[in-house]
Amino acid sequence: MRDFQIRRLAAAALLPLIAAASWTAPSAKAGESRPAHAIAMHGEPRYPAGFDHFGYVDPDAPKGGVFRNAATGTFDTLNPHITRGRAALGLGYVTESLMRRSWDEPFSLYGLIAESITVPDDRSWVEFTLRPEARWHDGWPITPADVLFSWRTLRDHGRPNHRSYYARVATAIQTGERSVRFTFSEEGASEDGTGDREMALIMGLMPILPEHAWKGRDFDRTTLEPPLGSGPYRIDRFEPGRSIVYRRVPDYWGRDLSINRGQYNFDEIRYDYYRDDGVALEAFKAGAYDFRRETDPAKWATGYDFPAARDGRVTLETLAHGRPEPMRALIFNTRRPWFSDRRVRAALAQALDFDWINRALFHGAYHRTASYYPNSELAAEGPPGPAELAVLEPLRRDLPPEVFGPAYVPPSTDGGGPAGLRANLRRALDLLAQAGWTIREGGLVDAAGAALEFEILLVSPDDEKIALEYGRALRRIGVVARVRTVDSAQYQARLEDFDFDMTLNRWTSTLSPGNEQPYYWGSEAADQRGSRNYAGIRSPAIDALAKGLGAATDRADLVARVRALDRALTWGHYVVPLHHLPGDRVAYWSRLRRPAVTPIYGMVIDAWWSAD
Repeated sequence: MRDFQIRRLAAAALLPLIAAASWTAPSAKAGESRPAHAIAMHGEPRYPAGFDHFGYVDPDAPKGGVFRNAATGTFDTLNPHITRGRAALGLGYVTESLMRRSWDEPFSLYGLIAESITVPDDRSWVEFTLRPEARWHDGWPITPADVLFSWRTLRDHGRPNHRSYYARVATAIQTGERSVRFTFSEEGASEDGTGDREMALIMGLMPILPEHAWKGRDFDRTTLEPPLGSGPYRIDRFEPGRSIVYRRVPDYWGRDLSINRGQYNFDEIRYDYYRDDGVALEAFKAGAYDFRRETDPAKWATGYDFPAARDGRVTLETLAHGRPEPMRALIFNTRRPWFSDRRVRAALAQALDFDWINRALFHGAYHRTASYYPNSELAAEGPPGPAELAVLEPLRRDLPPEVFGPAYVPPSTDGGGPAGLRANLRRALDLLAQAGWTIREGGLVDAAGAALEFEILLVSPDDEKIALEYGRALRRIGVVARVRTVDSAQYQARLEDFDFDMTLNRWTSTLSPGNEQPYYWGSEAADQRGSRNYAGIRSPAIDALAKGLGAATDRADLVARVRALDRALTWGHYVVPLHHLPGDRVAYWSRLRRPAVTPIYGMVIDAWWSAD
């Protein structure tokens, strides 16, 4: 810690030298696009230059108070940009990006560290001009050198998705005293030569790191040294693995920006870590923390009948939204030979009696997930339309024939019950027989006599009831599925190494899926440690569909491309899809207040405030 403080003092001492330095900008090229305050993936940004505040905040929200939150598990690093370790929650309050997303548009960015963005019509490059007032917490100015350092560092040592994104930059140069330009390679271009239109926005969301604080240090190692940042909060104190507290920076350089008005209202934000969610719920009832998002319908139905909820000290609400819900599923690891056959995966999906599970365990609250983009216009419906077929037809030979018919519908037991499940299990055995599996002495074996046995890896005890019920159904067709729950650190390590047979996890997408999708489903990511291609998907067609999203020229084109990808993924039977809720169920103590407007992506907790 002492070495870090010395570096900060040295950096501050050099400020006069930086201020005295000058940079001669090269002449602008004729015909280049003009700088803009914002950029939208498709169409025009909602908010014009000079806007006062986002529409989902209260610009007059008071400042002050403490916001206490909860997390489950533990943490062992304060560097969230690498695969090693489990990072503490809330570090995004410390580190900023060049631009910031608005939450009432599918995908638009507005200047944060960058005061303007410039792109040509083909988006083959992007240039950012930094705000002169942008500062690190030690007073050092944020410079183009910091931006270039961040790009190089994250490209070479960052998380797999960052390494993939930033490797698509062919050249990166400083073009003026406060400006930097990234020119993109053709790697992300689609087969028709159309460029990846999302990369300009991807660069706008790049975390910016201080070169003077990181230079000479091992970036790819875990650390408990508080990072130097530029955001509205800095780390105030922490107990490794138990709690972390962020304090609002009183002289935060960006406090008066329109994109920040009405946000970051709490003086202090605290995260306390609990062993599991059951313990965390009891702590909430006791008033140990202030806000809780409930994702378990059983707990929502039966766990909130306590005095503070009955007398109004705790508010219970369901807040509607229009974002895609996560695709939550039991995920087959197709790297395992017994899951490499699509027929086997389709057969095993027949054994999940969702109708009974939803009624008996979750009070009928869940919707069955049938898409990788549920609860949104991006989910495939009916047969593919002309725009989808235009994307799918060139890939027909590499896709299951079902992709060109009606959209995928998960197996149903017609309300749940023995008869419906028996019919599904008979279909499962037919599919397994086609794949070469037969029942022998009560067990399912292949031609060599090897039994179909696997482990379902979990991290939350709350998921055991689903996995155990699924395992009981599988036993009826001779399949042995053992359930194992491990602690969060072990689970994360095994997940990053793809050291599991089946696991229960999820993928989250926005209303504008793009460059993260190859990281979820791409062949290259299948063998990349720490990627989110948990299923190990290796499909030339899915590679092409995922990479093609960035080439969409307008919103309608993007929706068609995502729906085509959705069909390929669902009919690939890489998961046993589970369920989702169409709204956010939240509970909070009455001293918290929230804005009247909830944007399309759902509540923005940074716009809440304290009434104390």
